[in-house]
Amino acid sequence: MQPNTLLDALLDEAGVSHAGLATRVNRAGRARGLTLRYEHTAVARWLKGQRPRGQVPDLICEVLAARLDRQVTLDDIGLGVPGGPVPAPGSPLSGFVERAAALWRSDEQQRPHIVAAPALTGTPAVMPVWEWENPPEDTDVSRTGRTAVSAADIDVLVAARTHYEQMYRKAGGIATRARIVGFLTTETAPLLRGSYGDDLGRRLHRAAGGLVAVAGICAYDADAHGLAQRYFHQALRLAKASGDRGLGAYVIALLVNQSLFTGEYRQAVAFAEAALRAAGRQITPALAADLTAMQAKAYAHLGDGATALACIRRAEAAAERISPGEEPAETGYVQPGLVNVQIAEALFGLGDLPAAHEHATAAVGAPSHDRGRVHRLAMLCRVQLRQGEADGAAHTAVEMTELARGTESRRLRDRLREVREHLLASGAEDAREAAALIDGALRVPL
Repeated sequence: MQPNTLLDALLDEAGVSHAGLATRVNRAGRARGLTLRYEHTAVARWLKGQRPRGQVPDLICEVLAARLDRQVTLDDIGLGVPGGPVPAPGSPLSGFVERAAALWRSDEQQRPHIVAAPALTGTPAVMPVWEWENPPEDTDVSRTGRTAVSAADIDVLVAARTHYEQMYRKAGGIATRARIVGFLTTETAPLLRGSYGDDLGRRLHRAAGGLVAVAGICAYDADAHGLAQRYFHQALRLAKASGDRGLGAYVIALLVNQSLFTGEYRQAVAFAEAALRAAGRQITPALAADLTAMQAKAYAHLGDGATALACIRRAEAAAERISPGEEPAETGYVQPGLVNVQIAEALFGLGDLPAAHEHATAAVGAPSHDRGRVHRLAMLCRVQLRQGEADGAAHTAVEMTELARGTESRRLRDRLREVREHLLASGAEDAREAAALIDGALRVPL
């Protein structure tokens, strides 16, 4: 049995205790001529996944609908037809919001079945991208709820996205995730359930989508890949509701990056193609450069050198068109040098070490926040080691390690461990000393 997170979240929203729900269900049952004697222990069993008997699921809907002043369905409380299809991200928006809010609350509470959820594969992994790209579109996202949403509320969400993105870059996803998930639960969910017209609603869904994407980035950085994937899928659904194709393409870029990390190279190529195709003119030069550079890495892993080089040329051409002042906030991560390090990795995979060294050096020479610089230095270090420049690699590794201190990130630790192994394999004295420095940094638990 899986815990009923939907019912749990609705009880929390309605402010109804376990005992309170039991009492109200008994009272609603009497109105139908039923004699029910439920107590809080029965509600606890329902929340653990046990299905109530007879008319009780309908009574729960009736009780919560009266409390929340809106229709509540069996699907909304996680008691739809047993064995029936799981509602997809493309289902009606109100139902999606409830499922999203339930996931945020379960993540905030560190529920194991959510935090340790396995990554989706096959059709379930692909469908959210297909549904984003294809009709039907949301013709009207307006909603009636308890709270009237204002433009100022949306400004807060936009500011929060910037705040948590900066926190992620400085402190890492492990430290940031609890903060942003708490914000989603207490601040974002009530707004999505509030009252707004279509125009304001689209702005609201766009702002929420940007926030949820950062939550996914933090989960990815914490090695919770199944959870990260679900956040990315939610962000994609919110992007569709916003009508902003560029935001959707940005979210797909995050899925492409995750696919590369998990070794799903053909999926990475297909997702990037979908983003480039569906976003059309709404795709910015920065995002086009990143997507095509990641495609180059995927093709390099697949052994298709000719296509990888063609993607590199397209990425370089797109990067030359980047105008930072004309890019949305989400693509701010495509800083000078980012495309260089992506290309360096692709060229490294193709065995072109001189060209990889040139791009890695250019990446390190460009301004960057500390987190991005760690990844760039790690790439340069690998190229230097492969070229037999052990002393230079050791110097690069020392700078990389010092910059990584204080950031709680599984991804940065992966980089450190990878570089350490290559340093030790070189056998050089300076390289061994740099590896020892990395050992010291890795001893501090996350």
